[in-house]
Amino acid sequence: MSKRREVKERLATLDEICGIMKTMKNLALLEIRKLEMFLDTQRRVTASIEMTAQDFLYFYPQIQAYSDSQQLLIIIGSERGFCGDYNDSLVAFLNSQELQRETLLIAVGRKLESKLFENLRIAAFIESHSVAEEVPITLLRLIDVLNRLQQAASAKIGRISVLYYDDESERIRLRQLLPLSLPETKLTYSHPPLLNLEPTQFLTKLTDQYLYVLLHEVFYSSFMRENRKRLAHMDSAIQHLEKDTAGLRMRANRLRQEEIINEIEIIMLSTEVLSDNDKLQSKSIS
Repeated sequence: MSKRREVKERLATLDEICGIMKTMKNLALLEIRKLEMFLDTQRRVTASIEMTAQDFLYFYPQIQAYSDSQQLLIIIGSERGFCGDYNDSLVAFLNSQELQRETLLIAVGRKLESKLFENLRIAAFIESHSVAEEVPITLLRLIDVLNRLQQAASAKIGRISVLYYDDESERIRLRQLLPLSLPETKLTYSHPPLLNLEPTQFLTKLTDQYLYVLLHEVFYSSFMRENRKRLAHMDSAIQHLEKDTAGLRMRANRLRQEEIINEIEIIMLSTEVLSDNDKLQSKSIS
């Protein structure tokens, strides 16, 4: 009886864990559905601003120069776990890169923070988001850190890149945010753009808008990939749990059958003993 009780308690625990994992899986699926509704639109907005920047820089390439600028790399990890090797892959990719000696790092996400805690290049750790609606809050934290670093840095931070898991390509991507990339030589614009501002002022405003829009796209894309990883991880874990649960249920049934057989044997032995006693009593009376 004690063995079957232990198995039943183990089954109850596995059922509870499986229920929690199914809830987490459904939450990941819900986030994916939400992100699918506007991520494509966000990418189109980014592409439109990039086309504008290419057009502008084709005619004004000389006004963008960062000879002695500080370099900064933003690494976007996860705030929550249960997403497989998501953060480990980011760290492995980071370690494979040859960064300039003075490059500063900003790590986004507490799960990533635990893996980069001893990295001496880290300038700041930022709490990340758990749902899509919290992405703007994460961006505000990042912008606040960027402003503080810009004020404290000995050299102007002019080159900013981001390391993240891109959902569209399904791989880790190292992407330059600033400065805006110069157009390829194959581009040919017949007339320069008509500007209502001085070129330097226009570039400043365009850069601010581009950085804001692109960071939204990057964070949403990264969060989409994180949830896809979590969904796959939960699926695999649930299948494993259900397999273990099925095995335990079979074991519980076998133990119950053994208990029933033992009870039948005890009843039969008791019946035989009673029958023998009745026979002895009958003989003694006769």
